[in-house]
Amino acid sequence: MYMKETPLSKLKKDVAPYEGSDTKASLKQIGNTMIPFFLLWYASYLSLSVSYWLTVPLLLVTSGFLVRIFILFHDCCHQSFFRSRRANDVLGTITGILTLVPYMQWKHTHSVHHATSSNLDKRGVGDMWLLTVQEYAQASFWKKVAYRCYRHPLVMFGLGPISVFLIEYRFNRREARLKERLNVYLTNVGIVVLYTLLILAIGWKAFLLIQAPVFFLSGVMGIWLFYVQHQFEDSYFEHEEQWSYVQAAVEGSSYYKLPKVLQWITGNIGFHHVHHLSPKVPNYNLEKAHEAVEPLQKATTITIRTSLKALRYRLWDEERKVFLSFKEAKPYLKKAKSDAKEEVELLPGRRPSWQGE
Repeated sequence: MYMKETPLSKLKKDVAPYEGSDTKASLKQIGNTMIPFFLLWYASYLSLSVSYWLTVPLLLVTSGFLVRIFILFHDCCHQSFFRSRRANDVLGTITGILTLVPYMQWKHTHSVHHATSSNLDKRGVGDMWLLTVQEYAQASFWKKVAYRCYRHPLVMFGLGPISVFLIEYRFNRREARLKERLNVYLTNVGIVVLYTLLILAIGWKAFLLIQAPVFFLSGVMGIWLFYVQHQFEDSYFEHEEQWSYVQAAVEGSSYYKLPKVLQWITGNIGFHHVHHLSPKVPNYNLEKAHEAVEPLQKATTITIRTSLKALRYRLWDEERKVFLSFKEAKPYLKKAKSDAKEEVELLPGRRPSWQGE
């Protein structure tokens, strides 16, 4: 792996000039993101009186701007959008209401994601459910069914936005501290107030015709971006003893090379390897850091076309260090199951783990 040749300290030093916010650039982003979003939302409402066929393209663009708002929210969570912690917290909470994501809760789980990304021994917080070939082979029947359902594209990108943004984010984590709990309540109240005012202003039918597609489309885009930037064929996953933060950042996160318009709409999040290496780099400096630091340019590059391959990835093969579809994994699953049987046979009286509990 080429990143072993580049010490983390050197990479951090090279990226350091791009860390820290520029207040003028941040305020400019608020203006060129929030204002168009509200204008597009209103234009979508006005277009309903003409034809819904006119509304649909407007809704698609509006959804894109909601994704861009989420990028501002995302930077606030990393305290990289403003120098002031309070300013980040205030904007983060406001954009959290617009995107239906509780700021303090997501800030916590996303920090865990960054600290444990690609670590096979620390999965489960702020990431997507992933099983290795051996784990799947040894799983119970119902766990396999649940995993297959979860990893199916129609579930992940169809039910996913509804399950995560509408339901999961409305509740507190068990371990949440008071400040985080209050922020979840504040976000929920803010959503109810905002939606109530909009319904009173334009009616519930018009509201649903606009907000439902905007919510769903932006949710699908958001989940897709998060998914594809860690789920590519030769990604990086290791157990704790071999895990490396810098390798996880640059080899376990892709460079999603998007057309310039989409790169702008998605707030440069395609430079995900840079972001994982240094979350303190605001979104408007990610491309600059990528271009300035040569080792970062060696990160796995995917395009819209090549990223579609990720739709078939289901299991991580620890031996071959690649993602596999269920079909590709069949011979390896049989071998893993056979090995598990042989191991159990050496211990009489023990029930095979692959048969379930």
